[in-house]
Amino acid sequence: MTTVSEGSSLPTGSQVSPARARILDAAFAAFSARGYAQTSMLEIATRAKVSKRELYALVGNKHDMLVACIAERAGRMRSAADMPEPRDRESLADALAAFGERLLREVTDPVVVGVFRLSIAEAERAPEIAQALDSIGRAAARDELAALLAKAQAHGLLQGPPAELARQFLVLLWGELMMNLLLRLVDTPTFEEVGERARDAASAFLRLHPAGEPAG
Repeated sequence: MTTVSEGSSLPTGSQVSPARARILDAAFAAFSARGYAQTSMLEIATRAKVSKRELYALVGNKHDMLVACIAERAGRMRSAADMPEPRDRESLADALAAFGERLLREVTDPVVVGVFRLSIAEAERAPEIAQALDSIGRAAARDELAALLAKAQAHGLLQGPPAELARQFLVLLWGELMMNLLLRLVDTPTFEEVGERARDAASAFLRLHPAGEPAG
């Protein structure tokens, strides 16, 4: 079972009310202690010090709570649209390194790793956890990366299907890191380690993929 502690603070955006943030914190603490299937709405309401009526009004049911937490975290990773469009290999390397650094920093956060552990522990009883985690978090990141690589391809900076290129970059970026984190074999990487890993992945990726021809 995941080890997210009762005092862990879940990531919340500026639009999230204190009561809603408190509910999400309480939900994760309860899920961590008892498991997703065994946690009741009454227990979450009690931990959050709100009524069940307020709990449903502010967040919804248990699945809604989990999805809301995942969505808020995933939203932090969706900022590639603000990055300059890569026009040469150097700017592409910078964009890949920035994307990789942001992704690693968010996903290796102990709270997020705890979500992955929870989804594994509850895979049979509550497969919707893994489905939500993949569709809102992992798939969204893959799609964002593929869109960035498609822009690079349009400028003749890469060759190959963007979705496959995205998959290859993520393999280089992650290696065995997530498995080691899930098994508690390594500590959460530092900011410096994350930055170095992202830059190394970007360099290795570009060495493997020469420039192509600009799309007509």
